Amino acid sequence: MRFNILAFAAGILFVQLQPALPDWGWALAAGLLCLFLRFLPQPERLRRGLAVVACLAVGVAWAAWRADVRLADELPLALEGQDLQLTGVIAALPQPLTQGSRFEFVINSALTADGKAVRVPSRVMLSWYAGRRDDAAGAVPALRPGEVWQLTARLRRPHGNANPGGFDYEAWLLERDIRATGYIRAAPAARIGESRWPPLLVFERLRDNLRRGMEARLPEADYPFAGVLVALAIGDQRAIPNDLWTTFNRTGVTHLVSISGLHVTMVAALAGGLAGALWRRRPALVLRLPAQKAAVIVACLTALIYALLAGFAVPAQRTCYMLLVAALALISSRRVAASRILALALLAVLLIDPWAVLAAGFWLSFGAVAALLYVGSARIAPGSDWSSRLRGWGLVQWTATLASLPVLLLVFQQFSLVSPLANALAIPLVSFVVTPLALLGAVLPWWPVLALAHAVFSGLMEFLVWCAGWPLWQASAAPLWAVLLAAGGVGLALLPRGVPGRAVGLVLLLPLLFWPAPRPPEGVAEVTVLDVGQGLATVVQTARHTLVYDPGPLYSAESDAGQRVVVPYLRWLGVNTLDMLVVTHRDSDHAGGASSVLAAMPVADVRSPVAEFRGAPCLAGQRWQWDGVEFAFLHPARAADAGETAGNHFSCVLRIASAGQRMLLTSDIEAVDEAEMLARDADALRAEVLLVPHHGSRTSSSLAFVKAVAAKEVIFPVGYRNRFGHPKAEVVERHLAQGSRLWRSDRDGAVMVRLAPDGIDMQVQRQVVRRYWHGR
Repeated sequence: MRFNILAFAAGILFVQLQPALPDWGWALAAGLLCLFLRFLPQPERLRRGLAVVACLAVGVAWAAWRADVRLADELPLALEGQDLQLTGVIAALPQPLTQGSRFEFVINSALTADGKAVRVPSRVMLSWYAGRRDDAAGAVPALRPGEVWQLTARLRRPHGNANPGGFDYEAWLLERDIRATGYIRAAPAARIGESRWPPLLVFERLRDNLRRGMEARLPEADYPFAGVLVALAIGDQRAIPNDLWTTFNRTGVTHLVSISGLHVTMVAALAGGLAGALWRRRPALVLRLPAQKAAVIVACLTALIYALLAGFAVPAQRTCYMLLVAALALISSRRVAASRILALALLAVLLIDPWAVLAAGFWLSFGAVAALLYVGSARIAPGSDWSSRLRGWGLVQWTATLASLPVLLLVFQQFSLVSPLANALAIPLVSFVVTPLALLGAVLPWWPVLALAHAVFSGLMEFLVWCAGWPLWQASAAPLWAVLLAAGGVGLALLPRGVPGRAVGLVLLLPLLFWPAPRPPEGVAEVTVLDVGQGLATVVQTARHTLVYDPGPLYSAESDAGQRVVVPYLRWLGVNTLDMLVVTHRDSDHAGGASSVLAAMPVADVRSPVAEFRGAPCLAGQRWQWDGVEFAFLHPARAADAGETAGNHFSCVLRIASAGQRMLLTSDIEAVDEAEMLARDADALRAEVLLVPHHGSRTSSSLAFVKAVAAKEVIFPVGYRNRFGHPKAEVVERHLAQGSRLWRSDRDGAVMVRLAPDGIDMQVQRQVVRRYWHGR
């Protein structure tokens, strides 16, 4: 059974890695054929092999069919950007934003501006901004799950940034069955009642009530860790500040501030133990149902309710399904191996959510439990004295740390060296003290309970802040074979003491731990124009140097492109220090991510016309050479005076030259700046690759400038359906008339340029890594 379930999971994983959906009908037919052949007279080994192949094919069919059905619920292209009157239900806990709120909305009906009924996706994600845009609504009312609203909104198809090593937002939306996103328009909105369907809205309302109560009893101004208690009680992590996440990541305790299997198990065990103790006090009840079985039933119900309150993430699902299988086995008086229980939980998760395999939490959750079962199966009668228990606790920490290592380095390219020490104290405190107090305080309207939980966590945070000062292990993204080799090494290293081959397991980890950072050879430059939406972020690498040309836009008060795109990409490359950061001018769509980049790693040199960055100004005539690649600033001719704003006219223009191949990075210069550079030295502007000025605005890219550059490859860094309409049609036509090939970050994702003696190589992320859901 276990191999069959693993084969089913492999089939699902195969589908999620495909650029196009396979035909689920053929896959199902192949699976049924293998099952039919299995029941014919065959050798036992062949019959087992046919069963595994059948399960593999059925896994492919299941994932492909589910995806086909979900993708069919799409927004027609003709309705993108149109005003639509939507009537529907707020389906989940609204998430507060700095200037508004974001929520999932289940649509019951949709009308165009002329009153025509149209078909739109059944579930969408809407943002309601408080006048941040000219066409946005005014004040945002208090929103609660289950409320029925009539709203005017503009929708667009799911779209996310596509960057090497980056987060796939489109996959995240697909998993949650969110088939469009949008924002509320300024037209009047009306709350028209409440809905009691679907029934799970009851839990969303309860989550909302508990969150409001906890926030009222623990105001953030007085209790800085209140967001952590909310996360532990109801799984809402949005109130945790970014600086706390940084501390949790550096200490390896992130899993403790989300509802993990450990939390669900602990709550279920407390409820089951209490129920069993009370049940034994009533002999009549014991005669009807043994107390042990009654305790297990209560524990399962408690685990399910807590998991639903916490948002039903994969770790919580896995624990619920494992407890359910164990309970059924106990009630039916059967003995089921722990590995079979884990396999059945895996099957249940993938039947409900075939996209779970795309999440790092899926692999960390099942991997850690599988490793603990693997190690635990080899232990024989562990002692009950304190030294034996201490050794057992150390073994658990070592197992969890080692098992998570391949996944952490594959997904995040780093892991915390101090994680075992931090978790040794944090796990018992959070699991057995803070979380029960947070749950009790969420239910009881008595603030001292929550205050005590906050005080305990405050003490823990002092220890974690100290641990966060320890270094992280960072490595560049390794190939898949190195990750699989490391996973095999983990299995060997966790063998019982005395078994030959344990040391070999640690050796097998070395390629993953020390995988060399990829670098271009001498005399070659690699330039990546990252997909950051409506903004600019570019990374330039030579053989031994790295430069960031603009760190990207500020998305909100909580996030920016530096934190979400640039730093993860640099980590994916294995870059731990920057040789130069160029912040071309003050605009937030170019400079918004600077603080995150500067905080994430040492920066040797900063060049910017913006005085706040405390770097040298970039001035025309500045030149240098790195590893056989020439760099030169061509603009501005002077620094901004004390009373001047370092805006578009002071944008740093950088030219990169490698073996006769040139690329011109122009930031947000305007036509007057182009004319100034043309008058100063028109020949210096000639380049094979051009990063167009000001995202293709009509105020830039004059005909004279376009002709002087004469670029063969032209890159437009623009956001999907951006409100400025960039790039403008006339600018596109000018470049097409020159015979240029056009690239767009909204269509192509990150654009990778290689300037080498043998020519120019262009690649785009949405072609290099293509998935069936992209653009759908």
